[in-house]
Amino acid sequence: MLKSPHHLLCTCALALLTLSCGEQPNATAANTALSTPPQGSSMADTVAIHPIFHASTVLTQGDRVIFVDPYNGAARYTSYGAPDMVLITHTHPDHLDTATLAGLDLSAATLIAPQAVIDALTDNPFAATYALANGEDFSTDDVTVTAVAAYNPPPKENFHPEGKFNGYVVEMGGKRYYFSGDTEGVDEMRALENIDVAFVCMNLPYTMDIEQAASAVADFAPRVVYPYHYRNQDETKSDVEAFRRMVQEANPDIEVRLENWYPAK
Repeated sequence: MLKSPHHLLCTCALALLTLSCGEQPNATAANTALSTPPQGSSMADTVAIHPIFHASTVLTQGDRVIFVDPYNGAARYTSYGAPDMVLITHTHPDHLDTATLAGLDLSAATLIAPQAVIDALTDNPFAATYALANGEDFSTDDVTVTAVAAYNPPPKENFHPEGKFNGYVVEMGGKRYYFSGDTEGVDEMRALENIDVAFVCMNLPYTMDIEQAASAVADFAPRVVYPYHYRNQDETKSDVEAFRRMVQEANPDIEVRLENWYPAK
């Protein structure tokens, strides 16, 4: 939606007033922009993917560092330096890990999260926080993050209620990266388009089995998919090799990359 100059002037004035009072900015509207990218980053820099643990991932591009659902100890992340942005999908402790957050330097980091996550932070260490509802987006000069619905339909809606939590599509370096968060193969996932790299959960009973995950991936057809978040409640692991076979039988053009998402410390 285009905004009038008067609206923009009012918005800027309110933002300046908020900052002058010492509060952290918190935006719930879509299409929020930061003024400048991290020093040294550019569209020409290659985006590198760093699988960390369970559903935790780090994206780096030049000097830019993005953490997704940092979990299982700050020591896993210190080699990447202080993040510029942290994406958290929902409030469960394997995604919103307050102990890990407490060990990270977040003094210059922007948090992107659903409102439920921001409400759950009793101590907010971030430089800025932005709440995104499903379908809303947040933009820097050359990175856009869009919140995608992530939920369990009945009868498992008590795990992840519809409309409360997020997955994310991150657009950077000319590519689109999808992080499913905790979800089943819902219509919003299946309707995704032009995804270059996808990270898709598959664990029981909380998300979906490998058959449903493979079916959803075949529908939205990313160029590359990483199965992640595949440790089940009983500590067994979902059969990611079988998932790879199912996906490649459905669409041999999809590359399935298997990583060890549960390395020892």
